[in-house]
Amino acid sequence: QVQLVESGGGLVQAGGSLRLSCASSGRTFSTYGMGWFRQAPGQEREFVACITGSGGSTRYADSVKGRFTISRDNAKNMVYLQMNSLKPEDTAVYYCAAAMANWGTSPRSYDYWGQGTQVTVSS
Repeated sequence: QVQLVESGGGLVQAGGSLRLSCASSGRTFSTYGMGWFRQAPGQEREFVACITGSGGSTRYADSVKGRFTISRDNAKNMVYLQMNSLKPEDTAVYYCAAAMANWGTSPRSYDYWGQGTQVTVSS
């Protein structure tokens, strides 16, 4: 069983930055693909970014490419999402997720989910 706990959300003005963190309890954290997803009210959960277990490969949604950066520290069992140049449309609950086998852009690829952290960007 893997537990994921997100932190770092909050209220920020447009153009500002936030750094989300996700702590994992898994003993073999470096073997998990990790992803960040977000869900706005009335919308489906959507892919934001993902990273392989080694951190050697990443993918981003087009809407965040060039503004967000996903990274991980396997020694600390942590994954991060640095969010710059935030826009009001980035407002959502952000979730981190762990994939035991395949990783990618689909929520169905992920086996464990955190409880989410709210990000609100004001205009």
